Amino acid sequence: MAKKKKAVKKGKKPHKNKLTSKKYTKYKIEGDKISRSAKFCPRCGPGIFLMDSKGRKYCGKCHYSEFEGKKVENTENKK
Repeated sequence: MAKKKKAVKKGKKPHKNKLTSKKYTKYKIEGDKISRSAKFCPRCGPGIFLMDSKGRKYCGKCHYSEFEGKKVENTENKK
């Protein structure tokens, strides 16, 4: 008769805290007024900010992307 493999019981996974959203970093307080320092997503509307990364801005909700153009230097000034 063949031996049956014993099922290994796995315990519960330990609880991991989720990262909190840091929307407070997207606003600046100047005197009595609050100003937004980041750009909103044009598709999703106000309240959804674009992530600022190297050379692009990205919306994590609808996957909208904006790419920044490369800076063109004048070759006439270097001569």
